[in-house]
Amino acid sequence: MGASDPEVAPWARGGAAGMAGAGAGAGARGGAAAGVEARARDPPPAHRAHPRHPRPAAQPSARRMDGASGGLGSGDNAPTTEALFVALGAGVTALSHPLLYVKLLIQVGHEPMPPTIGTNVLGRKVLYLPSFFTYAKYIVQVDGKIGLFRGLSPRLMSNALSTVTRGSMKKVFPPDEIEQVTNKDDMKTSLKKVVKETSYEMMMQCVSRMLAHPLHVISMRCMVQFVGREAKYSGVLSSIGKIFKEEGLLGFFVGLIPHLLGDVVFLWGCNLLAHFINAYLVDDSFSQALAIRSYTKFVMGIAVSMLTYPFLLVGDLMAVNNCGLQAGLPPYSPVFKSWIHCWKYLSVQGQLFRGSSLLFRRVSSGSCFALE
Repeated sequence: MGASDPEVAPWARGGAAGMAGAGAGAGARGGAAAGVEARARDPPPAHRAHPRHPRPAAQPSARRMDGASGGLGSGDNAPTTEALFVALGAGVTALSHPLLYVKLLIQVGHEPMPPTIGTNVLGRKVLYLPSFFTYAKYIVQVDGKIGLFRGLSPRLMSNALSTVTRGSMKKVFPPDEIEQVTNKDDMKTSLKKVVKETSYEMMMQCVSRMLAHPLHVISMRCMVQFVGREAKYSGVLSSIGKIFKEEGLLGFFVGLIPHLLGDVVFLWGCNLLAHFINAYLVDDSFSQALAIRSYTKFVMGIAVSMLTYPFLLVGDLMAVNNCGLQAGLPPYSPVFKSWIHCWKYLSVQGQLFRGSSLLFRRVSSGSCFALE
């Protein structure tokens, strides 16, 4: 829902595979960078090879290109680059945490403030639930400003672990050499490359998700303690002990399957859609073709993330369900037998997209929110 952090917006999780469908715009930029590197290494003009037959030694390898684009897979500066990505991810995670916190409380159905009467675009009176800003102000009134960062520590650890895992996997399983896409004809025949790239990114995302998920579960449970004012999960180490004692090893992986499915659907849907749009719908004769192709991946990421939101919702609800906290028990939530049971329940209630909007939140006919 980063790039490595699971809670960051999904379109940001595309990683290397995300560039597979970025089209000729990204390919042109990569080709230009490669050309500059090649010219810098060429001998003086008197000894240059014929321009139609450039020397193979002048072409940058896939690993060099990966390092130049900020990858963590090679080079003497790899540890420094990895530390930079961890620090950058931690900053983004901390800044976005209040947003995630409010969203999670809405996802579990905690509505401490009554709805207000407003009008829609047609002038009809409707009930609106408090927006993110009103909700955040309420949290500050109850817990102070520091209360907006409840559960941040395990989330920072989860984000760092995910980033380090992806970097280590790139070193152990470096991506194969990738041929740059430079024109429309190449793009039409590049589906195999897109599939290969997406498969590689899917492997990295799934492994990093599985390793970081226990910390994600702890973070979710720390945050939803706001609902019942509990203090059961107060630290990472103590939380690990409680979960293992009460639920066993499987307790650290509740809600993992819907998150993994959401990641897989997002990666394949986003990359394939971007590839087909760039290859068959964007004509090279159009003056802004390069600009459009460079943004296709970004737009598709937003669209596909909206479609995969139910997976994120179900995964988060399962992480806190029946764990001894009020937010995971009736009346906020039934005790679900499986994530499929949770999905069916939300579908019947018309709540599969609960929490997806944080600004204009209308009260739907199937709402089952608990009002205080």
